[in-house]
Amino acid sequence: MTVVCHDPEGKASVYTKGAPDHVLNRCTRVYKNNRVIPLDLKTRNELLAANERMAAKALRVLAVAYKSIEDGDIPDEELEQDLIFVGLLGMADPPRPGVAEAVAKCRQAGVKVVMVTGDHPATACAIAGQLGLLREGLILTGRELDRMSDGELLSVIDRVDVCSRTTPEHKLRIVKAFKHRGHVVAMTGDGVNDAPAVKEANIGIAMGRKGTDITREAADITLTDDNFATIVTAVEEGRTVGDNIRKSMRYVLAGNFGEVLAIFLAAVSGLPMPLIPSQILWVNLVTESVPAMALGADPPEPGVMS
Repeated sequence: MTVVCHDPEGKASVYTKGAPDHVLNRCTRVYKNNRVIPLDLKTRNELLAANERMAAKALRVLAVAYKSIEDGDIPDEELEQDLIFVGLLGMADPPRPGVAEAVAKCRQAGVKVVMVTGDHPATACAIAGQLGLLREGLILTGRELDRMSDGELLSVIDRVDVCSRTTPEHKLRIVKAFKHRGHVVAMTGDGVNDAPAVKEANIGIAMGRKGTDITREAADITLTDDNFATIVTAVEEGRTVGDNIRKSMRYVLAGNFGEVLAIFLAAVSGLPMPLIPSQILWVNLVTESVPAMALGADPPEPGVMS
């Protein structure tokens, strides 16, 4: 992100923030010890190493740079060139309480959770480690995805736990790869860059509080509390409803089978009908429908998420 600002004296300056490796590639000087000096290879490597150390602590790192420009029309492609590197900003964004437990519950239920993020690989790995996501241990970056063909991606996608430095195109490819492998894919997102992947997924999930309008329109479900644990609760509720429907169907079919069998045997044996129409109606409306509805409201079984 780059902005051009003007001071009261009319002087213009360019201020840029972004991923450290990208910002450093646009810098030729560095602000150090209250003076601007050339950005040599040694200093560049020291800054990249500092970025790695901060990212390994699960910090989201931004680099900041600037330069003074002559007031007037400047081509956009020149605004982010020949910058002066200022420093690194590390921001802690820890996982919400209960997310690690929700991830463990998903794994117990046979649901694979994959982190797809634009963060630095070290940051993504550190957060994934806190959440217990690094199960298979395979981590892909955006650059690696660019070098992979669709066939190569399909061969490894089931073992991927973390995808870092991803673009909207990468996220879309990942969703398509999982679907091609026969998985039912749920994709969560909040920004505009998540909308294509959210729309492509079998179940698109948008954040209700910080999600954009475009993402909410592309999604099938909106989380009003922006909490991952709510998704796990929804999965549990869905499985409970499915189980209860099966219980009700088994109960109703068992009763109907008994009625049909009794009438069939009576007809074959030449015996009088054991049930008259009013009795069959009574059985179906009272002795079957009410208990079947009660079964439909059963609480979750102990093993519903395993």
